[in-house]
Amino acid sequence: MEYGTFGRTGLRTSVVGLGAGGPSQLGRATDRSEDESIALVRRALDLGINYIDTAENYGTEEIIGKAIRGVDRHSLVLSSKKNAFRKGQPVQAKEFAEGVEASLKRLGVETIDVFHFHGPTLDQYPHAVEELVPVLLSLQRAGKIRHLAVSERFPADLEHSVLRRSIADNIFDVVMVGFNILNQTARENVLPAAAKNGIAIECMFAVRRAFCRPARFKEILIELSDCGEIDTELVDMTDPLGWALDASEARSVTELAYRFCRYENGIDLVLTGTGNVQHLEENVASMLRPPLPAEVTQRLRSMFGRVRSATGW
Repeated sequence: MEYGTFGRTGLRTSVVGLGAGGPSQLGRATDRSEDESIALVRRALDLGINYIDTAENYGTEEIIGKAIRGVDRHSLVLSSKKNAFRKGQPVQAKEFAEGVEASLKRLGVETIDVFHFHGPTLDQYPHAVEELVPVLLSLQRAGKIRHLAVSERFPADLEHSVLRRSIADNIFDVVMVGFNILNQTARENVLPAAAKNGIAIECMFAVRRAFCRPARFKEILIELSDCGEIDTELVDMTDPLGWALDASEARSVTELAYRFCRYENGIDLVLTGTGNVQHLEENVASMLRPPLPAEVTQRLRSMFGRVRSATGW
């Protein structure tokens, strides 16, 4: 495993993070047993992953808590999240603080290293900052969280409006951004400003379902062609990424996607989420392979650099 300094937090984190949400939720959403999910987390630790990301509404905090029991706490960086709104209504300070305490209990730890507002919309953001940031700062002073963070609702906020505002406010030490081969908008809208302020970047959505479903990928490309976001002279609509696999010796589109994100300037770690141990091992191996050849990266940027309306779902 490779490690780096996680922005201005000073934490040392693996370049691969284990994501406990997404379509799999450590296998919970795919009928894996709790023991299998625990074994997957422990395998991630064996592989050198020291960054684990979860959230109140993923339902995986207890699994992680059981998996890390007995592990040296100082060797781990734990990340969790809570929504600033519930059923369309703002969560009040007392309830939010109680939610953080509940996450601590489920994880079985005294401190959560990185605590996010979970995907606030732009109109929810002021409530989070004005009413709930003081709660997090109080919990930080009490040693119950270490760093404030915010994640985005990438499919619903393709211009990264919440992250752009949060980076300008410079309140949060960490932001979680959507970025992948098909949608690279964060390169302009998020990454440079975050780097300037020393804000750490977690990359989510590096791999999207369409990358593994050729028929769906082709549908998306047709839509992007119709709206002028890709140039069909640059994109082979029948086999859009075959050339990149050949030129990079990537073993799969999934590997190609992970390597593309892993070496993007400004990204500190890339999250991978799965309930399958073999997939986990393959994903880690992919991100530890060398960068894609420069000409491959540049061509992928040229092919999809104008895309604004798709994420690859």
